Amino acid sequence: MASKVIVVTGASRGVGAETAVALGARGHDVVVNYREKARRAEKVCELVREAGGRAVAIGADVTAVDGPRLLLDGAIAGFGRVDAVVLNASGGLELGADEGYAMRLNRDAQVTMARAAAGAMTAGGRIVFVTSHQAHFSRTRPVPDGYGPIAASKLAGELALRDLAAEEDLRLGVVSGDMIDGTIIVRLLERRDPAAVEARRAHGPLPTVTEFAAAIAAAADAETPSGHTTYVGGGDLVAELQR
Repeated sequence: MASKVIVVTGASRGVGAETAVALGARGHDVVVNYREKARRAEKVCELVREAGGRAVAIGADVTAVDGPRLLLDGAIAGFGRVDAVVLNASGGLELGADEGYAMRLNRDAQVTMARAAAGAMTAGGRIVFVTSHQAHFSRTRPVPDGYGPIAASKLAGELALRDLAAEEDLRLGVVSGDMIDGTIIVRLLERRDPAAVEARRAHGPLPTVTEFAAAIAAAADAETPSGHTTYVGGGDLVAELQR
C-alpha cells in the first residue's frame, strides 16, 4: 500500500485520535488537527509514530474563515502534499454553544474544508465524511432526545458534501456508525435519553471506537465509487435499506 498524506480534523481525542493511529498503522503520514489541545495532539502524534507512520500536529479551527486554508497549508508544508482528508470534527452539544453552532460546524465548515481540499489535494484525492446512523437515518427514524441539532446539521452536511462532490468531481466516502461505545456523545445520551441507547444495545453490542476508527481509516484507502457509504454497526437499520 503506497503511503499517503492524510489530514484528520478533530484528531486530538476520541474517534479522530484513534483514526489517526489506525492510519499510522497503515503506514500513512498523518496530519493531526486540533483546535485547542496542543499537548493532547502531540501525544496522538507520538502514538501514530509508534504505530508506524509519521505525524505532525496542526492547530486550526475549521469553523474559522481561514481555518481550512491554514490546516491545508500546514499539511503541505509538513509533508509536501495532501492525498486525503478525513472530516471527523463535529459537535453541537457543547455547553454555551449558540443556536447556530451545530450547523456552522457540521455543515458549513465541512463544505468549506472539502472545497478547500479540492484545490489542494493531489489528483484522485479522497474526502471521507464521518457521521452517525442517528443523523444518516434521521429522515425516517426517531432521533434521541437532545440529539436533534446534531442530527439535522450532520445530515445537512452529508447532503451538501454529496452535492459538492458531484459539482467538483470529488471522490467522497461516507462512514456512518451506530452509537459508538465509550464516546462522549453516548455518555451524554445515556443521561438525556437512556431508552434510546438501550434500544440500540438491544440489537447487539455497539461498535467500539477502535472498530469505528478502523473503518474510517479503511475508507480513506478505499477505491470505492464516490458517494459510497460504509456502515459500522446497526445491521437492523442497514437491512431496512435493502427491503
